[in-house]
Amino acid sequence: MLHIHQLKRVYRTNLIETTALHHIDLTIRRGEFVSIMGPSGCGKSTLLNILGLIDAPTDGSYRFLEEEVATYGERKRAQLRKQHIGFVFQSFNLIDELTVSANIELPLVYARVPAGERQRRVDEALERMNMSHRKNHYPPQLSGGQQQRVAVARAIVNRPDLILADEPTGNLDTINGSDVMHTLKALHQDGTTIIMVTHSQSCAEYSDRILHMLDGKVLAETERGASLPSH
Repeated sequence: MLHIHQLKRVYRTNLIETTALHHIDLTIRRGEFVSIMGPSGCGKSTLLNILGLIDAPTDGSYRFLEEEVATYGERKRAQLRKQHIGFVFQSFNLIDELTVSANIELPLVYARVPAGERQRRVDEALERMNMSHRKNHYPPQLSGGQQQRVAVARAIVNRPDLILADEPTGNLDTINGSDVMHTLKALHQDGTTIIMVTHSQSCAEYSDRILHMLDGKVLAETERGASLPSH
C-alpha cells in the first residue's frame, strides 16, 4: 500500500540543521496494523506526518497507492489526504462549537460529498461508535472516551484506505483506552490499514507488526512475536 525508500527529513533554521529521519526504508502492506514505538523525539510523529501527507520528505521516495508522492506540493497532498486517509489524534481535535454530528461530517464537507450522502454516512459512523444518542451534544459535554470515539467516527466517515493514529489512548484512562483499541482492531479486521504511534506496549500488542525507532531510524521490528532486523 505504501513504500518509502531512503526517506530523510531535515529541519533547517539560520543557526542549526536537525535531521529528524535518517534514510528510512519501510513497506506497509494493505490491511496491516502497524505500531511505531520509541522514546520522545525519536522521529515517530515526523514519520507519521509524512506518511499522512501532512509533511513532505527532504529526500527519498514515498509511494502511496502506487503513486510517487514525495515531491507533491501541499495542494496535491491535501487532495490525496481527503480521499484516502483518516486521522486520530491524542488531543481529539474536535471543534467545541460544533455538535458531535457536525464534527464527524467535516471531512465529507471538505470532500464535497452531497448532503444526503453525508447524513447517511454520519449516521452510519455514529452507530458504529455507539454514539448515536450523543449526536446533538457538543464535545465539552462528553467524557474523554466519548470524545475519542467521535474522533474515530470522524476518521472513518470518509471510508479511508488508511487510518493514522497518533497516541490515540494517550489522554484516556485504562477502560476508555481499551475501548478505543478494540474499535481500531475491529476496523483492522474489516480490512482497514492502520498505522499507530504509541508509547504503550499493551496498545502495540493489538497490531500485526511493531516498528522500534531511535534517533530518526527504524532499528528493529517485532512481528507476531518474532524479532526481525530493520529494513
